Amino acid sequence: MKAIEFNHVGKQYRLGLVSTGTFSHDLSRWWAMNVLGKEDPFLKIGDTNIRSKKGESEFVWALKDINFSVEQGDVIGIIGKNGAGKSTLLKLLSRVTAPTVGEINVCGRIASLLEVGTGFHPEMTGRENIYMNGAIMGMTKAEITRKLDEIVDFSGCERYIDTPVKRYSSGMKVRLGFAVAAHLEPEILVVDEVLAVGDAEFQKKAIGKMQDVSKGEGRTVLFVSHNMAAVQKLCKRGILLEDGAVKYSGGIEDTVRMYIDDGTTPSQSVFYDDLSTAPGNDKVRIKSFEVLPVKGDVVSVASGIHFRLTFMNYYPTFHLDAAFVLHTADDTIIFNSGKVVSPHCQSKIGEYVVEFSLPPFMLNRGKYYMTIWMGEKNKYRICEKYSHPFMVEDAFPDDPYLGKPRPGILKMEINASSQFREVYGK
Repeated sequence: MKAIEFNHVGKQYRLGLVSTGTFSHDLSRWWAMNVLGKEDPFLKIGDTNIRSKKGESEFVWALKDINFSVEQGDVIGIIGKNGAGKSTLLKLLSRVTAPTVGEINVCGRIASLLEVGTGFHPEMTGRENIYMNGAIMGMTKAEITRKLDEIVDFSGCERYIDTPVKRYSSGMKVRLGFAVAAHLEPEILVVDEVLAVGDAEFQKKAIGKMQDVSKGEGRTVLFVSHNMAAVQKLCKRGILLEDGAVKYSGGIEDTVRMYIDDGTTPSQSVFYDDLSTAPGNDKVRIKSFEVLPVKGDVVSVASGIHFRLTFMNYYPTFHLDAAFVLHTADDTIIFNSGKVVSPHCQSKIGEYVVEFSLPPFMLNRGKYYMTIWMGEKNKYRICEKYSHPFMVEDAFPDDPYLGKPRPGILKMEINASSQFREVYGK
């Protein structure tokens, strides 16, 4: 059963003044839209909402031709850069604003946490706001009262529950707002980036509650966040928005990878023909950095990975230190080699090669970066942040089991043993 369905939905905004510029045109617009029930006669096609570029039109599409559906009980992560249209999509779903074109079908009550303090009256106490929100959702006073202690306990605002909300901090408003939204039993829970305002303990608590809501109670959750770890932990499916359009929709691992990788495939190796412009300086220059499979033709989970750094040393008394740091696209460090010191690099001018390998079944598929640091005995830094991206492909893409995407950075092969032990007396 579909809980949410977007059919060719678009949202257009007009920049600057809202009026057409003349009274007669304003009157014509009002007559067409409010009396005749027709489309705005002065509606223009407009530009796509690309914030980094200046458009020609005074109209922009914050969302354009959005199509997707969400089954009941699904947990969907909506990700994208700032300005991609994530918050606008949630506002349309929550009926804060109406779509310009298209149709949105929703089955069930929606509880939304879109901004700090959303749905709270600042002059009313926390307790009064809980009852007000419950009443808006169609609950009776008795139903809200049964949930009250649970809401207050989850929010941690018991001491301030009879204090006007206008005196709450941003964190307290978010805690109470989430507690109200999650505990008043909506069929659909919509949570925007506001959880980032809460502390780490509450974020963990909130994610746990959303998991309970979806798995244990079968309710639908839409979660917007820039925290990819939280999105991957909570969601099974993802929607990637870019410039107001759906760029990708699918499994959450692939969606996050598409977002982080930015849809680009890096070159596995890099060679610098002109050393004068290569990374480094007059003491050391990097000639090349190669990422190669230990076996086979493609760097994959099962191939093993061989790294080869070639550089030129120009100083005869230079005592070189080098270090390699492997990390993900979101700067999660996988390992730091520490200093790799070669006695051959201390007295001769010329070309040197540093090589090492990673074993098969270590890195999961995805995009990684190898950052190289080079310098002289903690005194002089040359390449403090030379970073090269590379891809690791899946080892068995056509195998229905082994080729199945798995979460995590590592995809290790574990040799386990099992034995049967008979239990007597039972």
